[in-house]
Amino acid sequence: MASVRIGFGYDVHRLVKGRDLWLGGIKIDSPLGLLGHSDADVLIHALCDALLGAANSRDIGYHFPDTDPKYKGADSKLLLAEVIKILKEKGYKVGNADITVCAEEPKLNPHIPSMVECLSEIMGVGKDDVSVKATTTEKLGFTGRKEGISAYAVALIEKI
Repeated sequence: MASVRIGFGYDVHRLVKGRDLWLGGIKIDSPLGLLGHSDADVLIHALCDALLGAANSRDIGYHFPDTDPKYKGADSKLLLAEVIKILKEKGYKVGNADITVCAEEPKLNPHIPSMVECLSEIMGVGKDDVSVKATTTEKLGFTGRKEGISAYAVALIEKI
């Protein structure tokens, strides 16, 4: 078993009225929120997939299926905490994570420090080990049309 492993994650959710917008574990003031079985925190979902992939432990849908009523409206911070437990059971800890969120609106830059703090706490790493970046798609595609938000994540895990 390798002492260091890397994983990649991607997620996307549709923007709709009548839902809260949760990104990186932080509630963001917005007229639109992300549609999903859980709180639809696309950033945390991509991060979970990156971590699970690095540990060769399938994906977020396998561990937290949207067919299970237990996860209806679930707080994605709790899902991330469960992923960290899975890593520990396999003998790994988080090294670092790098996440990019693609959204036209709202502007996410002011929220990034709070996201980093939240995520680093859950993962048990320093704030310097969590990078969150926001970008637009220059009005191209579903993100550019403000139909949804996507997120990409890479994560490094290390053998304990």
